[in-house]
Amino acid sequence: MRIAVGGFMHESHSFAPRPTRYIDFVQPGGFPKLTVGQPVFAAVKGTSVPIAGAIERAEAIGNIDLVPLAWCFANPAGPVQDEAFERITALMLAELSNALDKGPLDGIYLDLHGAAVADSFPDMEGEILRRVRAIVGDLPVTISLDPHCNLTAEMVDRCDALVPFRTYPHVDMRAAGDQAMTLLVERIKRGTPWARAFRQLDFFIALPMQCTMVAPMAPVLEERARLNTAAGVAEVAFCFGFPYADFKDCGVALAAYAETQAQADAAADALKSFIDTREASFAGAVLPAEEAVAEAIKLSRGATKPIVIADTQDNPGAGGHGDTTGMLAELIRQKAEGALLALINDDESAAACHAAGEGATVQLSLGGKSDGVPIAVSARVLKLTDGKFVGTGPMAKGNYADLGPSALIEAGGVKVIVVSRKMQALDQSLVRHVGIEPSACKILVLKSSVHFRADYQPIAEAVLVGAAPGPAVADPAELPFKNLRPGLRLRPMSNRVS
Repeated sequence: MRIAVGGFMHESHSFAPRPTRYIDFVQPGGFPKLTVGQPVFAAVKGTSVPIAGAIERAEAIGNIDLVPLAWCFANPAGPVQDEAFERITALMLAELSNALDKGPLDGIYLDLHGAAVADSFPDMEGEILRRVRAIVGDLPVTISLDPHCNLTAEMVDRCDALVPFRTYPHVDMRAAGDQAMTLLVERIKRGTPWARAFRQLDFFIALPMQCTMVAPMAPVLEERARLNTAAGVAEVAFCFGFPYADFKDCGVALAAYAETQAQADAAADALKSFIDTREASFAGAVLPAEEAVAEAIKLSRGATKPIVIADTQDNPGAGGHGDTTGMLAELIRQKAEGALLALINDDESAAACHAAGEGATVQLSLGGKSDGVPIAVSARVLKLTDGKFVGTGPMAKGNYADLGPSALIEAGGVKVIVVSRKMQALDQSLVRHVGIEPSACKILVLKSSVHFRADYQPIAEAVLVGAAPGPAVADPAELPFKNLRPGLRLRPMSNRVS
């Protein structure tokens, strides 16, 4: 059996301050870089990315000749520039064409995200799959997806099965790749495609309410798992949506693959009904920055473990640039003793710290490069690093991070990790690499919405979600959408529609 494997992963925020360029795939923070051909295997080996799980499953099945195409990832930001999309897609398809020149393929596995928007293609994954199908025809194809996928009918129609991660925080990325490879081999052996059903919900679910560790999302995933065991069902794929992409298919959707159309329709309808009847539970709010910091200070006085604040609206994993300063300004204003902010993405300030040296005091216009709101601080440089470390937590274990020249500084009584390339604060290794043990901090402020919970919630006395100014707004209804489908409601239980 001969199977081609590759991937092209991006989560695109239509309103983010910066576009996603080709170089962002060549030099990502916290994930392997763009790799083509045979080096793909070494680049992803031992990492947490889905294709690593797919490769391991193929090796475990045995008698499978894997043919590597290309694989890449870039941190969430604005839409992918056409140059980047065309160059990377061309690399992948060229390798696919070369593979076909050497002999027939039995199937293709692709590691995609599902929420990518290119300048000319709002459904970027649908376009990738269209181009793949133009080359291989009806050859079996399966894909893994991030559950923040904005699932489209084109994506469902153009692959034989799609497998989103089940968790948010995404601690099962490898498992999704494993399952997609398992289904691909099954599809090749069965010889015929499964029936499929596609459904879209008519309301947004904000990121902070999508965490699968707790209600309201946890019961939905339990129901999805139950439906997945029904007779004839191959996969029930539930995608939470990434509510920052301004195109018609943005939002919550699901698909079911089964032996018969009746079985696929029944599973899809049952999960949609389960979610619809619980719509009210998805309405929620976050604390303004001032209240979040005040509450953290209050709780920390009697706590034995860190109080964690999620700086959700500058989440680098949702299109934030990781450099807004609203939460930092509030920490300094309220004199948040023992607080550490991870992180501020500012290569100019990081360079200034390295030029000054450890122990020096340096005047910085810190952060604010993306929104024009830096904060002027007199900072003491506590430690300098090269920004290189390996992830150790449930989401990033084995992932090599290269954040460029980095520094730990203290400004206004608050410690700040300053980096040259953005990364979501989802792994304790980010803090440890500057010489601080996260569990020893009184207050930890993390630029993240939910992913931080996988590694930080177990060490936290309490978790607060705070909203300082930033592009990854906690309430997507605040964004100036223009291209959503008619009738899509921008909040649960709201009459406000697109």
